[in-house]
Amino acid sequence: MMSGKVFFSIVESPFHPDFSGLYARQGIREVRVTSIRKAISELRKAKPDYVVAEFFYGYGNNYAGVNVSNLDVFLASLQKYAPEARILVMVDKFEREYVGKLAALFPVHKVLVHPVSEAQLEEAL
Repeated sequence: MMSGKVFFSIVESPFHPDFSGLYARQGIREVRVTSIRKAISELRKAKPDYVVAEFFYGYGNNYAGVNVSNLDVFLASLQKYAPEARILVMVDKFEREYVGKLAALFPVHKVLVHPVSEAQLEEAL
């Protein structure tokens, strides 16, 4: 059992599975947020041991190519507040090839391709 652990779930789409039952069984406190901005705000209150979030590649983002994905700003903040946190990224199979660009900038513990099962997430923990 992983008692005392904190898990950030950043839920930005309806494809993000609800693993609340798994976290409860493992004794993990889940902090569930619906945006990157809210996740950054939560970093000031709790330091996560794990983060699970969906990866969305920034094909034509408004940042002039500076950011690879929706996760860049959060992961930069995470390095400041909780550098030891393990990052679990969920991704659609069509965007899987772009996760390497994110992993070149930030440490990614595990990449999980949709559909993600509870067993896959438990194994990643």
